[in-house]
Amino acid sequence: MPEGNDVSWLKRLLGKHEDDRGDPLDQRVELELFADYYQFYLQDEQAKGDLSQAWTEQAVERLMALAPATVGVGTVRNMTVPVTIEVRRSEPADDLEAWDQVNDCSIEVSSGRLVVAGCTDYFPDARRVVVPPGCYRVRLFYGKLDRLSEDELEGDDLYRVVLWPGDPAEPRVIKQRNLVRA
Repeated sequence: MPEGNDVSWLKRLLGKHEDDRGDPLDQRVELELFADYYQFYLQDEQAKGDLSQAWTEQAVERLMALAPATVGVGTVRNMTVPVTIEVRRSEPADDLEAWDQVNDCSIEVSSGRLVVAGCTDYFPDARRVVVPPGCYRVRLFYGKLDRLSEDELEGDDLYRVVLWPGDPAEPRVIKQRNLVRA
């Protein structure tokens, strides 16, 4: 244990959970998350984060479930998946052609700390992204959803989340993936 009032060890310890350097509205975080139960989530650190009733048939189809201050992001694999989180000052102007599905929603981050985790991750160890407290629009990009092995354990699927400050908005599907039904 460090002597005196030196708290730099605590700052270093906490630093592994959050990116608090630079402009909080210009961040990019690359993660590998275990998408147990085919999902990961974003939530305000102080939210309850209960999505148990939110995964309706419609939510599963659109790969997005919502609860207060929480966004559940559906995945096509029940394995570790690549996730990119970006925080920007304004709405992205991306070409949607490269993506299989694109969804929009909102999230309130009143604590200023957005938790990004797989649904069975240990909450205290989950990654935090520090943002100015407030309401954020969220755009969810889903790519290469059809590039899976036969057993669906391996794949090239990827997930990108872009947040920017904005007024609350109704969730919507901007681009719907082609669903193959058995």
